[in-house]
Amino acid sequence: MRTITFFAMLALLALPMLPAHAQQAATGRWTTIDDATGKPKSVVEIYQARDGSFAGRVTEVLDTKHGPDPNCIKCSGSNKDKPIKGMVILWGLKPDGAGHWSGGRVLDPDNGKTYKSKLELLDGGRKLGMSGCIAFFCRQQVWIRQ
Repeated sequence: MRTITFFAMLALLALPMLPAHAQQAATGRWTTIDDATGKPKSVVEIYQARDGSFAGRVTEVLDTKHGPDPNCIKCSGSNKDKPIKGMVILWGLKPDGAGHWSGGRVLDPDNGKTYKSKLELLDGGRKLGMSGCIAFFCRQQVWIRQ
């Protein structure tokens, strides 16, 4: 029978006190942060889609220059002039190792463009690195778990 050493127990106690499922999954509500101002911008709920991939929908718009319930005026296709609140802006992400998801797309409602996307849990699951990429150039935003 194995015994746990005193130091191993201390290390276990020092782990972030999030539920185990929260440490392993990107699902849940995340506050997005505006790159320019550093202020909370919106809340995105990440969920598992019917096909097993992960997606994200804007559930709240917190800070905007275009009023309390802005439309995506720069979007094209079915999102053109639709409310940003309720819009799916992240889709097609598949698990790519522990705490990583890739192969998806992200829509930036500010400019209407879509980018390749990937997610990475940070800080024991308390933060989420969401990267939007064009070719080899990626920009990461850090979202905060609610």
